[in-house]
Amino acid sequence: MPERWVVNASPIILLSKIEYHHLLIRLSDQIVVPEAVAEEIRNGSAGDPARRFLDSRGFHVVAEPPEPDILAWDLGAGETAVLSHARTNPGWRVVIDVGMARRCARSFSIPVIGTPGVIIRARRAGLIEAAVPVLKALLAYDYRIDEEVIRLALQNTVGEIWD
Repeated sequence: MPERWVVNASPIILLSKIEYHHLLIRLSDQIVVPEAVAEEIRNGSAGDPARRFLDSRGFHVVAEPPEPDILAWDLGAGETAVLSHARTNPGWRVVIDVGMARRCARSFSIPVIGTPGVIIRARRAGLIEAAVPVLKALLAYDYRIDEEVIRLALQNTVGEIWD
């Protein structure tokens, strides 16, 4: 089954900042960026790495009406657009970090992965040598995640030790 991802702004922004944005392309067969997400990224400066990545890759940008059940969660425009696309187009996985949006996805049985999950998948696919340095680079950009969650995820998936 093909990996089709609808991606929120934060994974694109974070992975671009640490120069691992290519993982999104390498790990998925198809990527969609909702218009609300593209607008958020394009509001950055012309030299912003996420903006350059978005503009250079020619992602398929979609504009669809928000799904009423998703709107009821009162999420941001980008999160609402990402989840609405996945809800109305079965078979898409959302790549999203916001906790409330992840809970919303799970409540509708929408497959979800976060930025750390992208990195762990890249490690398992042999696209990166080790996940720990990449995850630590994320934390250097004020990415907030419980280090115990990272420790357990690494131990259970790729056998790396978080020190």
